[in-house]
Amino acid sequence: MYQVIIVVHVLLGLGVVGLVLLQQGKGADAGAAFGSASSGSVFGAQGASSFLSRTTAILAALFFSTSLGLAIIVGQQDVAADLMDAPEVEEIKADVPLINGMDNSVEAADTNSIPVVNEELPAEVVKIQEEINSMADDVKSEAQDIVEESKDIISNQLDAVVETK
Repeated sequence: MYQVIIVVHVLLGLGVVGLVLLQQGKGADAGAAFGSASSGSVFGAQGASSFLSRTTAILAALFFSTSLGLAIIVGQQDVAADLMDAPEVEEIKADVPLINGMDNSVEAADTNSIPVVNEELPAEVVKIQEEINSMADDVKSEAQDIVEESKDIISNQLDAVVETK
């Protein structure tokens, strides 16, 4: 029943929006007085305004009634759901190895250990990890060389300033 009301509610909302967009504004009647628009059309001498207005009012009333019906249905549900409730966490199975190497007893599962599927890393990953460590060592040694050179330059500059004074 709830899904049916939701579908009807959405269709009514789209119908109201469509009918409102079809209607002409109050300022559009001035053009009809000068003959630029035909005011006597399919809907009679008053034009489509009364038909569209009535249809829009009926659809709007139905839209509000479906809104009220949905609110009543949702309000009568006994399930008290809070958006701030934490989701349930599945237990870590005893046969799943953990990253930190602890055994999978009940105490270990409570320490926020991260389960892994496989303890061994593939050979490509190990090779890439070794390359990254090698590059990190190179960058570290270059940074130390730059620091030493900077210290030498600063001490030479200080010596030159002291000699000039």
